Amino acid sequence: MPIVLFVLAGCAAQPVPRRQAAVVRPRVSAETLAKRLVAQQADWPRRRRYDCGRIKCVALTFDDGPGPYTGKLLDLLHKREVRATFFVLGQMVAADPGARFTRRIVDEGHEIGNHSWSHPALTGLSPEGVRHELGQTEELVRRLTGVRMRMMRPPYGSTDDRVAAETRREGLAQILWDVDTLDWLHRRPEAVVRAAATAKAGSIVLMHDIHPTTVEAVPKVLDTLSRKGFTFVTVSELYGRTPAPGRTYTAR
Repeated sequence: MPIVLFVLAGCAAQPVPRRQAAVVRPRVSAETLAKRLVAQQADWPRRRRYDCGRIKCVALTFDDGPGPYTGKLLDLLHKREVRATFFVLGQMVAADPGARFTRRIVDEGHEIGNHSWSHPALTGLSPEGVRHELGQTEELVRRLTGVRMRMMRPPYGSTDDRVAAETRREGLAQILWDVDTLDWLHRRPEAVVRAAATAKAGSIVLMHDIHPTTVEAVPKVLDTLSRKGFTFVTVSELYGRTPAPGRTYTAR
């Protein structure tokens, strides 16, 4: 705002030149800003048109990030033009410097979902506790990216009728999986690849981007499934629509 000087009595009033406000330039490109504005729309990420009832689709999903290896994973997916679905932890988003990886997930067209704030078993919490875990993460992601998340993954896959009721209240579908790579247990890229290779048409594959061995396995996972004729899609693309709040999904 311009600064106005008042001259005290006894001094001749002199006109004070108006200062022009400094131009604040955005720290991100116009393209990135445009993507974030689009991300505020209800159908973000903009779904590509795949008929997964006719072609072999698979949804790769990554939990517990963003972490120190998420950037490398995003680079790999970008190079191969593959989109995935990331179920993020609120406390990891809060620890992401400048929300760099969180924003990249959105800016590069991946789907982002809620994985709670601190990874508790939601079935062991009160309804208020479940709402707090989901709501705190939702608020942070929305503030940083403009995205209203439409799905969640309960930590450990632990859910029941009470959790379903709260996710319905929060407008979140529950996304489980039918292929568990057990990457958190084995910590060997070849084991991750073997497990992922068991995917069928319509599978949802569970991995974790907090493990370097998982990220190391991703190129071979992509190669293996590509040779089998799979198309890589987000969870919403797998179903051709945004999954319904409160419902549980494991595969198409």
